[in-house]
Amino acid sequence: MFKIFLRHGSNAALLGAFGLAALAFLSGRTGFVPIAALVGAAVFFVSEYTTHRFILHARPSKTPFALRLQERLHYDHHVEPTRLELLFLPLWFAAPVIAGYTAIYSAITPSWPLTLSLMFGSLAALVYYEWVHYVAHIPFVPVTSFGRWMKKYHLWHHFKNEHLWFGVTNPSMDFLGRTYLRVEDVDRSATTRILY
Repeated sequence: MFKIFLRHGSNAALLGAFGLAALAFLSGRTGFVPIAALVGAAVFFVSEYTTHRFILHARPSKTPFALRLQERLHYDHHVEPTRLELLFLPLWFAAPVIAGYTAIYSAITPSWPLTLSLMFGSLAALVYYEWVHYVAHIPFVPVTSFGRWMKKYHLWHHFKNEHLWFGVTNPSMDFLGRTYLRVEDVDRSATTRILY
């Protein structure tokens, strides 16, 4: 199961970057700022929701190139939710996103240890996201009750109503964004597979 996770998308590269950051901290070559790592993770979890809801579920672009991006990054995943090639972020997308996070963090922080700690938190959250998303779409029963619930939660988004339950790793932003409803109070959508 873990070998499959590493073979697809950008997962091996993400784990490698996370490992290099961890080595930098453990070697003492740079300081680690735990609160910054927590902030970096929180930033990722907010962007997980906002990206999923407002960008990946945006109306189809009239520009062919942008439409192909929308299809590859999310629309096709709804069509074939168990197809592994469509499940993970491709490296050509993840690398610029990580570079963007790094540029923003370095622009707003006064030191490299603070920037690296923020990135460490964001990378940890991104790897966690990819793992939770993977587990949600494969025939595997998570060990924890929260993991089992999050798997069901994400599958509601795919098979019950695509306008709700945008959080993949946790439901907190769905509560804030008012996209959480009790599943029994929601009618099944006819467009969970074909978004537009």
